[in-house]
Amino acid sequence: MIDNQMYQEYPYPIGNQFIFMLEFWQGLLANIQWQLSGADALGLLLLTLWLWLIYPSRDLAELAANRQLQGRALLALSAMMGIWLFNASIHGLLQLHFLGLVTLMLMFSWRLATILALLPSAFYCVFVLKAPGHFGAYALMGVCLPLFVAFVIHNRSFYLLPKNLFVLIFVSGFANAGLSQLSHESFWSLWLGISGAYSWQVLWHDYLSLSILMMFPEALLNGMAVTLLVVYRPEWLADYSDRHYLWRG
Repeated sequence: MIDNQMYQEYPYPIGNQFIFMLEFWQGLLANIQWQLSGADALGLLLLTLWLWLIYPSRDLAELAANRQLQGRALLALSAMMGIWLFNASIHGLLQLHFLGLVTLMLMFSWRLATILALLPSAFYCVFVLKAPGHFGAYALMGVCLPLFVAFVIHNRSFYLLPKNLFVLIFVSGFANAGLSQLSHESFWSLWLGISGAYSWQVLWHDYLSLSILMMFPEALLNGMAVTLLVVYRPEWLADYSDRHYLWRG
């Protein structure tokens, strides 16, 4: 009786399933371009220099010692890699997808978020762009610099605007996320144009012109995420304090 049930649940022998899985991964890896061009090497060098300049040794030490923080980081990175898989392919290296960078920055501070975002960047370059050599340039231009821009906007809004939950959610979360989408596509287009991968005309008409369509969904996604965090898990936000946003007076 048990054998019949197992046969019905697994109609193919386990050996065949293993072969199918092996063939799937072989086919996936066969389409990946492993070549490293001069521009790719320069991108890796510039990324290394940027990480050296902003390296968050204290934040990483706290992450290594805090199990709860590690769990939140794993949850956030899993969600990021999930939403990055929902992409619209235009050309080989031109992909439109949600980012979630602003939420990551507000949860972990921009320096630690930069380090954490390297994992989904590598995942994306290998399995979506199918060009691991572009990891350095994509991580720097598509992730690190947009995160820095998002941090600057958040920092200035904190000091220049009234300190209330509306400003935190709408400016630092919603509007900031829309601008992060624009900066992501702008920096990545700049790199592709300078490196000669695409003409400026193609980048403008087929990629940058669509950035406005992606700004509002990106802003809405991050705005909702920040709102939920403020309401249910404010302790998950790196620099949130009731003293600043609720107990003034």
